[in-house]
Amino acid sequence: MLLHLSTWQEVEIYLQQSQGIIFPIGSTEQHGPTGLIGTDAICAESLAHGVGESTQAIVAPTINIGMALHHTAFPGTISLRPSTMIQVIKEYITCLAKAGFTKFYFINGHGGNMATLKAAFSETYFDLADLNIPNADKVKCKVGNWFMCSTVYKLAKELYGDEEGSHATPSEVALTQYVYPDSIKLAELSPEVAKGHRIYSAADFRKNYPDGRMGSNPALATPEHGKQFYDAAVKELSNDYLKFLSE
Repeated sequence: MLLHLSTWQEVEIYLQQSQGIIFPIGSTEQHGPTGLIGTDAICAESLAHGVGESTQAIVAPTINIGMALHHTAFPGTISLRPSTMIQVIKEYITCLAKAGFTKFYFINGHGGNMATLKAAFSETYFDLADLNIPNADKVKCKVGNWFMCSTVYKLAKELYGDEEGSHATPSEVALTQYVYPDSIKLAELSPEVAKGHRIYSAADFRKNYPDGRMGSNPALATPEHGKQFYDAAVKELSNDYLKFLSE
């Protein structure tokens, strides 16, 4: 059940059965020479829709822009400041908490969102209590990072070994290839790829990672691999979401 394709009456009926909602959240940032700029949002959205179908949960519109300031030296990247993203998350949750939602499960496709989401949740709990919103004490938020699912990690290790890397990875590229087979990109990739540098400014990031990859070889990705990652992640995240509802 997609929130943006529902009526308010349908949401009202849903709330009589469940107070849980799934939020896909990703990023719009460079993903190397063959990775789509929307990779993180595409992965989060496709998996959230799969989890929503599996668990009969309502799925909110995808938050496509995340915290990707360190990628902004590459054309096409769009980022929110952490402070802006915190405000966005707070206002999303506050609106829905007023309607009666209490369990907010964020399916996240971007590692750079993790710290900001954690901070946003802390501020949200405080603000909801301060506003005396009914059931504020029942509001709980959780992040499900699809790329950190144990089954996904194991599969990536089996398929790619050390060439999985940590950004513009073959696993995430494979998932986008499965979701958008008509948008597969091809490019020559240097066999030598940078890795291990700390992340500081956007200019420093581009200097250290000139083609945008971080220790990865996305040339190994295939749509068939993407289907495997999709199935594994949907199953694990669905179980995690249902467990979260019962907490």
